[in-house]
Amino acid sequence: MSARYPHPLAPWAVPPDRTRGRRFPERPSEGRGPFQRDRDRIIHSTAFRRLKHKTQVFVAHEGDHYRTRLTHSLEVAQIARSIARRLALNEDLAEALALAHDLGHPPFGHAGEEALNQAMAGEGGFDHNAQAVRVVTALERRYPAFDGLNLTWETLEGLAKHNGPVTAPHRHLAGFCAVFDLDLGSWPSAEAQVAALSDDIAYTNHDLDDGLRAGLFTLDELRALPLVGAAIAEAESEYPGIAPDRLHHETIRSLIGAMVHDVVAESRARLEGAAPASADAVRQLGVPVVAFAARMQAALAEIKAFLMARMYRHHRVNRMTAKARRVVRELFGAFRADPGCLPPEWQGGDVTAVCDYVAGMTDGYALDEHRRLFDVTTRA
Repeated sequence: MSARYPHPLAPWAVPPDRTRGRRFPERPSEGRGPFQRDRDRIIHSTAFRRLKHKTQVFVAHEGDHYRTRLTHSLEVAQIARSIARRLALNEDLAEALALAHDLGHPPFGHAGEEALNQAMAGEGGFDHNAQAVRVVTALERRYPAFDGLNLTWETLEGLAKHNGPVTAPHRHLAGFCAVFDLDLGSWPSAEAQVAALSDDIAYTNHDLDDGLRAGLFTLDELRALPLVGAAIAEAESEYPGIAPDRLHHETIRSLIGAMVHDVVAESRARLEGAAPASADAVRQLGVPVVAFAARMQAALAEIKAFLMARMYRHHRVNRMTAKARRVVRELFGAFRADPGCLPPEWQGGDVTAVCDYVAGMTDGYALDEHRRLFDVTTRA
């Protein structure tokens, strides 16, 4: 056990005091392991702060209590640490990946990503995972010795391929791997897989939570869904006469607990069955070791289908999505047609600079920039 780590780790965990290194070598940090250092750099980055004002589903002005990319990332990190600890994995690495996984998202969530992907079609499109790697390797400019955050190989690997091997990398990702190979063809560490599943757990449950809060559907309409109906019934049985708002929150709490328990049980069985001797052995197994059981996967599929029909395609969400796509598309077109409208530090680049500038915007800043460019009564 490392002196820097509070509890023993499994043989297949990424060792807390060893890393394949950073692109630019640095002296070790006194009192912090390499993945703690990565986590701290992510939290202190400008891109991380911007997540506070980037959409998850609802745009910020629609309500103060809906999730943003920042609150979502914090929830993912909490779930990831919990799962990693129960599987005797490296919590610091799992947390760093959870906190960084959305750094590449543009304003207005998936609507903004769709608009940028179309605008960049001739340049290989836009991919938020590749953009996250670009943010932490090039666009963050705060250190005198290098661009980016100079994160460890393990953190960059997890960002690049937490959803599995990447067979057709985006040009940004391929370009970076040409100078610092992230072994895109293999599975990532178990910690990266934990971060990916934690993202799934967090957004499924907080979208149910936010949808209920927004009045897009009711608890009674959720009773027919697998897992959700059982959670509602259990809460009503344990707390007779429970108030509707407390029933709402108790249901979401129970669902998160059930999903975490399922991931831990299924992943523990897979890891013990495969018995990888090291973190590198996990990468070479050819299959994921962190996963939901089949019954949970089926239940999640039904829940996500419900959310797609009743939330993501709700007319209120569709209206905002259509406006968001138009804002991003028009911003990109205006800056592409006249780069002189960009701030001075962003001028002189190519179409990639326009994409980077728009992708880095918060929702509010994008709306303000759109008004400054297209509303003749607004001061530029």
